[in-house]
Amino acid sequence: MENKTIARTLRLLSQLMELHNENPFKIKSIANAAFKVDKLPYPVKGKTIEEISQIDGLGKSISAKVWELLETGSMTELEQILAQTPTGIVEMLGIKGIGPKKIAVIWKDLAIENIGELYYACNENRLIEAKGFGLKTQEEIKKIIEFKMAASGKFLYAQTEILVNKLYADLAIWLNTISGDPLLGIAGAYRRCLEIIEEIELLIGAETLEEIHTKITTFEPLVFEQQTDGNYLANSPFGLKIKLYIVQKSDFYLNWFKLTGNEQHVNEVLALAGSDAFTSEQEIYQKAGLAYVEPELREGLNEIQLAKENKLPILLTDADLKGSLHNHSTWSDGVHTLEEMAVFCKDNLRLEYLGICDHSRSAFYANGLNEQRVYAQHQEIEALNAKLAPFRIFKGIESDILNDGSLDYSDEILKTFDFVVASVHSNLRMDEQKATARLIKAVENPYTTILGHPTGRLLLSRKGYPIDYAKVIDACVANNVVIEINANPLRLDLDWRWHRYALEKGVLLSVNPDAHRKEGFHDMHYGVLIGRKGGLTAKQCLNALSLQDIAQYFGNKK
Repeated sequence: MENKTIARTLRLLSQLMELHNENPFKIKSIANAAFKVDKLPYPVKGKTIEEISQIDGLGKSISAKVWELLETGSMTELEQILAQTPTGIVEMLGIKGIGPKKIAVIWKDLAIENIGELYYACNENRLIEAKGFGLKTQEEIKKIIEFKMAASGKFLYAQTEILVNKLYADLAIWLNTISGDPLLGIAGAYRRCLEIIEEIELLIGAETLEEIHTKITTFEPLVFEQQTDGNYLANSPFGLKIKLYIVQKSDFYLNWFKLTGNEQHVNEVLALAGSDAFTSEQEIYQKAGLAYVEPELREGLNEIQLAKENKLPILLTDADLKGSLHNHSTWSDGVHTLEEMAVFCKDNLRLEYLGICDHSRSAFYANGLNEQRVYAQHQEIEALNAKLAPFRIFKGIESDILNDGSLDYSDEILKTFDFVVASVHSNLRMDEQKATARLIKAVENPYTTILGHPTGRLLLSRKGYPIDYAKVIDACVANNVVIEINANPLRLDLDWRWHRYALEKGVLLSVNPDAHRKEGFHDMHYGVLIGRKGGLTAKQCLNALSLQDIAQYFGNKK
């Protein structure tokens, strides 16, 4: 065992002791010992316990810990304190810029227990209100976490979008220097709008391949290197792999089709269409005797059967949305005031309505509203509705689902809202049976309008709690409860793989940005994309209803 390993172990012990508010003198002694060991010009391993105790800064007590570590590979005191600390909290200690004192605030005051939750809290602007934090610290933490996430080679769709759009535009300009009017397309998982992206696949179709191969090195934004298969690979500055395929122009559409759909979809369509040269993707489906299948749907589910029967859904678009539901303001943990959020929706987004859903009283970490503050907010909403008419703010709340499935307000308070989003924010470690029962009880509450982010997942950082999707969806059918597609790129929950089941059962879905600032409204775009993957149409989307229709819907529900 090298000195650096010993020093790292002692340092971790001192950090955890500080986190748990133990004796400051003891903490300082262990931290000092870690520093001393790290700087020693000779190895500690091989020394007797007596010799170790003579090392400056160690002494009898700490040398015994070091001896135990060398002999057994572990340290009893460290193991005991680790057992009292969530794994995610230990991982946070590795984030530069936040020491044990700040992590204690994150853990104890904000109820955040892993890096994924911390990243989400940064996006929600929740850290700046916590003791010892500010906007600059919050942004620095967010950047460090994004770097750690990128190191895994996996990225949120939203993280890749700006890069892909810029790369596509730059390549299109570069291709103007190539003869024969070459074709360019984005393919793969990105074109199918999957929530997690591991690489970007691009395709060029050219009449003179040699010209492309010769000139690709002059493309300055990226350095493409030719691979053994003849294709090219590059890495973006933050680690996203970019794969470039170059084919004959006459073969472009066939290859674009092959590189876009999943294997099952491609094989089934080409078995019907053949593998001729095609002048468009539409021609491929036409020759297969199928209606055109949008890229998002090419997942090898039932889309080919629907295409045979000409029953493919007319997919939702951004323009179909008439309002935004489930949003937060400075009444709880939002950045902008209620009026600022409403005016942005009205004037910038040209929407007809806003549903405000600040956190409920159980969400103490998010400045949740007690009953008195609910009443005060409702008064402000009524005043703003008079001022901003015909635009309307609906009185909503994101009510916490408690451990037993009940909501955290009495019926007397719940009935004062126009609609209620019921969401789980605590105790995310229930088994499937208990988690499912909790959601079903919440859905059965007569005041629940929308089931919020059903599994609580945070993509790339926290799995959702296990639930029986079919049972929960069936309960929503029975109780006329809408299911949220939480459009935050970290959530995209309900998972698109369950949209079709819900839609076939007759459940409405709602594309909700869960916006905590004005810019957060733009996340509805990602909710629309993931809804399209699930086959969502405007008729099946709650917030595609007009102001008049959704007001009537809420009124009928009450």
